[in-house]
Amino acid sequence: MRQEAERCELLCLDLPHAEAVRAQLPSPADISAAAERAKALADETRLRIALALQAGGEMCGCDLAWVCGLAQNLVSHHLRALRRAGLADSRRAGKLVMYRLTDVGAVLLGSLSGRQATDAGSATGR
Repeated sequence: MRQEAERCELLCLDLPHAEAVRAQLPSPADISAAAERAKALADETRLRIALALQAGGEMCGCDLAWVCGLAQNLVSHHLRALRRAGLADSRRAGKLVMYRLTDVGAVLLGSLSGRQATDAGSATGR
């Protein structure tokens, strides 16, 4: 039976290198926030909604529901989760609520999906 090389057989530590790497790591709070953003896109429904925002730019919840083939209340629920994670933004336009990806959301989604944000789908301003 072949044993995988998963850990060192000898305790060795290049302390200067290890300390330099440790100093470069984000703070625990920053790591936690990044994990929350990643978790938000780990859900298939939220990922679908985010991809629709990436393709369509700013869109109202009704249009997102139609594009994604989902109930409007379900889309609203997932949009709240994307907003809490800092991946989407919203603004009221009369009786409509318009949603768009934030800059962070666009970058993370682009990295995850391998697709860069289009001009129509890229976040603006913030």
